[in-house]
Amino acid sequence: MENQNNGWLQVLARLSFQLYEKISHFSISQTNFHHLSQMKLITLPFPLSCSSNPTLLRFKFKPQSSLNPTLDFPKSQSAQTPTKSPVIIIGGGLAGLAAATHLNSQNTPFLLLEASDAVGGRVRTDVVEGFLLDRGFQIFITAYSEAQNLLDYNALNLRKFYSGARIYYDGRFHTVSDPLRDFWASVRSLANPIGSIPDKLLIGLTRFRVLTKSDEEILSSGEEVSTMELLRKIGFSDSVIGRFFQPFFGGIFFDKELGTTSRLFDFIFKCLALGDNTLPSNGIGAIPQQLAAKLPSGSLVFNSRVVSIDFDDDAESLSSPSVRLESGEVLKSELGLIVAVEQPEANKLLAGKVNEPGRIKPDRSTVCLYFTADRANIPVSDPVLFLNGSGKGIVNNMFFATNVAPSYGPADKALVSVSLVGYFEGVDDDDLTTQVVRELSDWFGSSMVRSWRHLRTYRIKFAQPNQCPPLNSTRDPRVGFGVYVCGDHWTTATFDGALVSGRRAAEALLRDNALSRVD
Repeated sequence: MENQNNGWLQVLARLSFQLYEKISHFSISQTNFHHLSQMKLITLPFPLSCSSNPTLLRFKFKPQSSLNPTLDFPKSQSAQTPTKSPVIIIGGGLAGLAAATHLNSQNTPFLLLEASDAVGGRVRTDVVEGFLLDRGFQIFITAYSEAQNLLDYNALNLRKFYSGARIYYDGRFHTVSDPLRDFWASVRSLANPIGSIPDKLLIGLTRFRVLTKSDEEILSSGEEVSTMELLRKIGFSDSVIGRFFQPFFGGIFFDKELGTTSRLFDFIFKCLALGDNTLPSNGIGAIPQQLAAKLPSGSLVFNSRVVSIDFDDDAESLSSPSVRLESGEVLKSELGLIVAVEQPEANKLLAGKVNEPGRIKPDRSTVCLYFTADRANIPVSDPVLFLNGSGKGIVNNMFFATNVAPSYGPADKALVSVSLVGYFEGVDDDDLTTQVVRELSDWFGSSMVRSWRHLRTYRIKFAQPNQCPPLNSTRDPRVGFGVYVCGDHWTTATFDGALVSGRRAAEALLRDNALSRVD
C-alpha cells in the first residue's frame, strides 16, 4: 500500500509541476488574469492508507493570491477553520451572501464567517410549535430587480398579500385597493374617510411619476426631503397622511413620523406598483437559505464571531487585514476583507473608519408579537394587511400570516402577527401583550381576541438603518486597503439594497486585485 501511495504522489507531483510551468509563462495582464481565474479544479482519486476506497482530492491554483498550488481537502477532513483565505466575508446576512455569490461566480475562493448558527442576519425564521415565526414584520416585494437576478422565485413558492389594506378608523374598517388590480373595490372606496377623491387622484399621479424614472434616477437625482415633506409638497391631505401613509410606510420604514428620505419612499412606491407583496411558503428565512445553498461546501463557517479587525497601517506594505475571532483564532485574508454585518456591529469593527461624527442617527426599532388561534376563530380568511389609522394605541399593523401562506402554521391553526414601531424600552413583554390584546379587542371583539394564545415576542433594537436625508446609496465600498463594506446601511434599507451592496463590494475587491496584478 505504501508503494501505491508513493506512486500516486509522484503522479500528483508531476501534474502539479506541469501546471505550474504553464501558469508561470502567463504575463500577468488583466486578460490573462481573467483566464487564470477561470481555471477548473482537477480531481484525482487518491487512495489513503486508512481506507480501501479512493478519496477524491481536488487540486487547484489560487491565481489571484499567488501561483502556489494548494490542496482543497474534502470538508469532512478539515474540522478547523483555515488560518487564511483569499477573501474573508464577515456576516452571513443578505449582503454577505450576495458578495459570496458574486465571488463564487468569478471562481474566487472565500470564507464566510457568521457569528450565529445560521445564515440570514435579520432575515430569519424560527419554528415554534409548528408555526413559522419571522423575526419581525418582513414582506418581500417581487419587483426588486437585484433579487430577480439572484433568486429563484418559483422555488420560494411566494404567496401574495391582497393588493391593498384594511384600515381601522373611527371604530370600523375601511378598504383601500390598487385600482389596477381590484378596480371595483377601489371604486367603492372613493367615498370612504381614509382620504378625499383628490387624494386618490394624487396617488395615481405619484404612481405615474415614479414609474417614469429608473431606480438610479430615483435614488440619486432630484430634490431630497423627508417623506412627510414630500407628501405635503405633492398636496396630500392630513387625513390620508395620518390614516394611510403613516401606518403603511411607517410600518415599512419603522418610522411613524416619516422622516425617512423621499428617495426611499419613491423607490418603494415604484416597487409596490410593479410587484406583489409576498411571503415565501417556508418563511422569510428561505431567501438567505436559498442563496447559501448555492455556495461551495465548506465556505460558510458558523458560530464564529469576529471581535476585531487588525489593520496593517504600513502604507508601503499593502497587506490585507486579518480578523480575530472570539475564540482567539486569527485569520488572514490574502485578497481582501468584506465587512457585511449590520450597521452597529460594522461601526464597532471599523471604529473611526466609517462613523460620521455628529451625524449618528437613532436606530429604527420594532416589536413583533405572535399569537395563535383556531382558524375558525379569526375574523377574515383573506390575505390582507390591517393598518391602524386611528392615530391611537401602540399597534401599527397586523395580519393573519396563515391567510397569506397556510404553511406558516398547522392545518387547524391560525398565526396572528402584530407589529409595533419602536423598542418600548422599560415596558415588559407581559404589559405589551396585555395592551395589544386590549387594542385588538376593540378591532375584532373581545371574545375572539382573548381566545388567542400568545406565542412569542420579538424585540428588535436594530430593525433597519435610519435613512433620514441625506441618503447616499452609491457609497464607495472601500474603507481602507483591502477592506470593503456592504449592507443595507451602505445603500438602501431594503432587501434589494442589501443584495446590491454585497455585489458592489465583491466587484470592487475583484477589480482592485485585477488592477494590482497589472501594476
